[in-house]
Amino acid sequence: MASSLIYDDPAVSIHTCIMRILVLEDDSKIASFLEKGLKQSGFAVDVSADGEEGLVMVRSNPYDAAIMDRMLPGMDGLEIIRSMRRDGIQTPVLVLSARASVDDRIEGLQAGGDDYLTKPFSFSELLARVHALIRRSSQATEPTRLEWEDLQMDLLTREVFVGQEKVDVQPKEFALLEYLIRQKGRVVTKTMILEHIWNYHFDPQTNVVDVLVSRLRNKVDPNRQRIHTIRGVGYVLRHA
Repeated sequence: MASSLIYDDPAVSIHTCIMRILVLEDDSKIASFLEKGLKQSGFAVDVSADGEEGLVMVRSNPYDAAIMDRMLPGMDGLEIIRSMRRDGIQTPVLVLSARASVDDRIEGLQAGGDDYLTKPFSFSELLARVHALIRRSSQATEPTRLEWEDLQMDLLTREVFVGQEKVDVQPKEFALLEYLIRQKGRVVTKTMILEHIWNYHFDPQTNVVDVLVSRLRNKVDPNRQRIHTIRGVGYVLRHA
């Protein structure tokens, strides 16, 4: 996957902590529901209601998965998938459709879709299917827990422990800590953090990264022995 990194340490997962999802859905309520739910689940999300624009986006950006309505203005969802596959774009696609017949599902899969989910749907089921698609496409087994020194993260329950003490963290704090642990020993820039946590390009005037790092430090590193500032560059998780 384009969002993957190669690590020297084989114990480190090949995926960065924030995966990027494209949502193509012209129903504004469903699109908003998906965007909110996926972001709360730790994904960076791009959304479009237009098929032609969606094809441009998937050709221009490395996505870990796409969720695509079958009926879209501008270009049909299945034609987008066919165009992707002709271009050699192997991003896994979950097709969403109100058309629920066996023939419809077969057509969606034969067009190059990787999974097919009919409306209405449960978000928890959709999320499980997205995770399954990403696991299969990466051909890697994602860990369910991350540990570094006495820091422990349960990626399923979204719980964080310092030693035996549970620490309450907000979703973006969880995402930042996961990113730092996966990148342990490597400096991550503010730009990298912005793109992974908020999914937008660097604004030199913003201090959201500094604020987020400060909040996380107060909870898991009050003595400033884990998360180190590299002045003018970014941050790194390493031993004191």
